[in-house]
Amino acid sequence: MTIIIEQPSLETQSEERNVHAEETNELVLDGGFLLPQHSQDGFDAPDINSFGKAFRNYDAESERQKTVEEFYKKQHINQTYDFVKRMREEYGKLDKTEMGIWECCELLNEVVDDSDPDLDEPQIQHLLQSAEAIRKDYPNEDWLHLTALIHDLGKILLLPSFGELPQWAVVGDTFPLGCGFDESNVHHKYFKVNADYNNPSYNTKNGIYPDGVGLDNVMMSFGHDDYMYLVAKENGCTLPKAALFIIRYHSFYPLHREGAYTHLMNEEDVENLKWLKIFNKYDLYSKSKVRVDVEKVKPYYISLIDKYFPAKLRW
Repeated sequence: MTIIIEQPSLETQSEERNVHAEETNELVLDGGFLLPQHSQDGFDAPDINSFGKAFRNYDAESERQKTVEEFYKKQHINQTYDFVKRMREEYGKLDKTEMGIWECCELLNEVVDDSDPDLDEPQIQHLLQSAEAIRKDYPNEDWLHLTALIHDLGKILLLPSFGELPQWAVVGDTFPLGCGFDESNVHHKYFKVNADYNNPSYNTKNGIYPDGVGLDNVMMSFGHDDYMYLVAKENGCTLPKAALFIIRYHSFYPLHREGAYTHLMNEEDVENLKWLKIFNKYDLYSKSKVRVDVEKVKPYYISLIDKYFPAKLRW
């Protein structure tokens, strides 16, 4: 089954909302989407994260920031083209276990993401916070609600039954391999120790890729994004292509926040990026210490899982 969804018109909305923002001093996000300080009906974006800091602030002095920077040091050193190729071959087999989507959601109660400077809550809360925030503002886009719920399920790779991979091989911002490391990447300085950094085949802007090659043909750093994309695709889920794009590239912040690597995109990527920019607002700014009542919302999300996924999936 193919689902056709109407693409959001970011250009028009951006122009209109930028004018409004100048009048009201509201915060404008990438893509032109507003984050009002207060709203009556929709999602209220907080001013600060759960640690009292600005979101995605990688420079603030704190014990949490030290953990985050050490994570990125290991990630940037160890994520090489050859490493990613090996990991895709191994985990692309999907031979670890069989289980349903909600069962996987519950497993994330055991996971905390060391790369995230904004939250240290169990991951299932982040999934539900994101999904519920989107549900408020886009009540008719049920595929987007479900995408938010499942976008981080690949973090189960941190658990013993899935190989207990190190954090640097599972979480954090993602980036292309096989081409130069753009300076917009967080803690870019640590790439200088990466084996690919001085490889003449990989260290130019394009590296091994022609312009417009399409992100599907680019080797991205390995992690939960790519793994969950493989799980969804290979198990025959019926979510639209925009949903799979969101799952696969939601951690690709150098692209959707900084505008880097756009020369690698094709026309389909450009269209799907519009939905990713919408999703990004809720993925990032919904992180909170206020917990969602899991049992209350569970029946709704179970109904979406039944609509778009088989009862059991290979992982």
